[in-house]
Amino acid sequence: MSIITSVEQLEGLYGLPKETSTVKEVSHITPEYRRIIEASPFAALATAGPEGLDCSPRGDLAGFVRIHDERTLMLPDRRGNNRIDSLRNVVRDPRIALLFLIPGAGTTLRVNGRAHLSIDAELLASFAVDAKPPRSVLVMTVEAIYFQCARAIVRSDLWNPEKHADSKSLPTPGEILAALSDDRIGGKVYDDAWEGRAQKTLW
Repeated sequence: MSIITSVEQLEGLYGLPKETSTVKEVSHITPEYRRIIEASPFAALATAGPEGLDCSPRGDLAGFVRIHDERTLMLPDRRGNNRIDSLRNVVRDPRIALLFLIPGAGTTLRVNGRAHLSIDAELLASFAVDAKPPRSVLVMTVEAIYFQCARAIVRSDLWNPEKHADSKSLPTPGEILAALSDDRIGGKVYDDAWEGRAQKTLW
């Protein structure tokens, strides 16, 4: 097996990026990038910590990532499974990255920077939905922001409803939990209760 072991080998294989791939990267939120962030209801959050890397989904109403100023983003931490893998990482290593997606759009937006967690009462209250504030807000200082071309979205045909998977062909969360716990937890009871439980705990 041939393995690439140096950046020189890598660049020799791929060549150098064209100006269209480099001029788009800036260290602040431009008016154009603002429009993408404000339209996005979903982002993948990548973090790093002593145990390794983590990438987790973040979704909310479009524009849920607040633009505080041209170098600062704020992301509320809504209710979840309380594993807090990403938050554990941020407390110990501030490096983070966001990848914004917009349903129906091919262009995605990548943001790299550093972050901290805030539990300022006024800030938490400003993110409340149905009178329920998040428990913390991730405050990100932008170091690099740029759009990603649409090739991955086009190749995957991601937004084509005719290509959407039949959920019945996939294992359910209840089935996975039951299989991994020797039927101690999960199963049909878990799956049947999920929709009602989710609606009551979204915020």
